[in-house]
Amino acid sequence: MSDGWTQHGKVRAREFEGAMEVEVDGLTTQAKYYKPLIYEFFRKVWRGSRPAWGEFAVEIRMEYLGEPPWIDLDNLAKAILDAIKGYAFHDDAQVARLLVERAPGERERIVLTIRKLSDRPMGRAFHP
Repeated sequence: MSDGWTQHGKVRAREFEGAMEVEVDGLTTQAKYYKPLIYEFFRKVWRGSRPAWGEFAVEIRMEYLGEPPWIDLDNLAKAILDAIKGYAFHDDAQVARLLVERAPGERERIVLTIRKLSDRPMGRAFHP
């Protein structure tokens, strides 16, 4: 696919401007649907970067048309973090910033953006 996207079924991903972007076409009210879908994409077709240590920011945006679907965003976030664990980062405890939002969009989809914040190891005291 153009612009560096790798696609398989409803999932596509790319590395772009220091971030990993993942899109999943379509929506369902069952958050558990996304974990195997995204996990299988990474396991079978992703050939980009491997997991890294450090701290990460993850943005999850559920875009919808018409009325927003009835789905718990916390369940959606957990399913997605579990699916990308081992591919974007080693453990979801490395996520230092998490934004999950529901918003109207041009089509129904889930959009993820994963950015590395620092190389600081987990468990170390934070001193600004």
